[in-house]
Amino acid sequence: MTTKLNLSKSNKLFEEAQNLIPGGVLGIRRPYNFVVGEYPIFFDKGEGGNVYDVDGNKYIDMLCAYGPIILGHREKEVDDAVIRQIQEKGFCMSLTQEVQNRLAKKLRELIPSCEQSVFVKTGSDGTTAAIRIARAYTQKKKIFRCGYHGWHDWCVEVKGGVPEKLYEDIHEFHYNNLDEVTKLVETHKNDLAGIIITPIGHPLAHEVQMPKPGFLEEIRKIATHHKCVLIFDEIRSGFRFNLGGAQKELGVTPDVSVFGKALGNGYSIGAVVGKKEFMDMYREKAFISSTFFPNSLSQVAALKVIEIMEREKVIDKIKEKGTRFGKKVQKIISDSPVDCTLSGAPLMPFITFNKDSQNLYKKIRVDFYTELIRRGIFLQPYHHGYIAFRHSDKDLDYVADSIGETLDELKQKYL
Repeated sequence: MTTKLNLSKSNKLFEEAQNLIPGGVLGIRRPYNFVVGEYPIFFDKGEGGNVYDVDGNKYIDMLCAYGPIILGHREKEVDDAVIRQIQEKGFCMSLTQEVQNRLAKKLRELIPSCEQSVFVKTGSDGTTAAIRIARAYTQKKKIFRCGYHGWHDWCVEVKGGVPEKLYEDIHEFHYNNLDEVTKLVETHKNDLAGIIITPIGHPLAHEVQMPKPGFLEEIRKIATHHKCVLIFDEIRSGFRFNLGGAQKELGVTPDVSVFGKALGNGYSIGAVVGKKEFMDMYREKAFISSTFFPNSLSQVAALKVIEIMEREKVIDKIKEKGTRFGKKVQKIISDSPVDCTLSGAPLMPFITFNKDSQNLYKKIRVDFYTELIRRGIFLQPYHHGYIAFRHSDKDLDYVADSIGETLDELKQKYL
């Protein structure tokens, strides 16, 4: 087994943070979402496909900041474009800068569902803005949801501080389960405003799922038949599966879509895009505004990211790397007696451990991710990973070999 990392400075900063920030750090970055005592809590810097913690430990970053890093950390072309905007024009003004129009035109060129755009800062902003469109357009209340859509009142998983009346009109169904959708429609069809779904299934701590044949097509038919608004939450899938989103890759076009994460390669931006008749709700029938939504830095970054992705054929190259990596890891897993599953390859790889009657899988999962972090591989036990453009074949070979060595060690320990 490998040696535990020196995390003394990270732990000291976390102890200090407990008195400054509720829980020290927020949400999914809290230690219990990783392996307590084994993972760092504070990073110092990132470069290319790597990150470094405050104690100087280096990792291959396969969590990619939970998805935004599509190119790499500190991507010089992107940062230089942002710096020029700061130095030559500024970015926070009472009125909008013209880069807004250039980005909106580019998104319209790329995304099948996009005729108009609204720019926001986060995925939660975007999904909430899309839900408001659906309700304003239909003048109805009920929303069917499938997937993680953020932290706002209507969709947050932890309900503390949220009155029931703020989510009582939200009804959840599971990915690839048309029977659940059909039953919901039978009950709520007269007040159905919209359906929001992640076109690629990625439920927390479970395997990444692709749509079964006909699943998304049937959801599209249901929305059309009942005259409700179909929303694709492409926060994770957008600009990874295709520059036009998973909708272009899969051939199913929603009415409204939400993009974010990879669009800015780390700069905070989200985009709600859709057909004009739906987006027009924000002319008069609905309201959206924020001091910081029009800030131009993230829009400048997004345009440069798209330019690089087109020029360098980034998605094709990530798919090539991810396919090679996925095949190698799948063979390792198939040859191992440790009961685990690889899903999400080539773009969002995730190794999960299958439940057993003795709940041994929980111990195996902890040991597996402990070994990976000690070997300098940054992944999350309950969330799929990502592959970035700056990950080299050497990086990915090292990750795959480490997975194989770790599974061998787990076999010796548990089986």
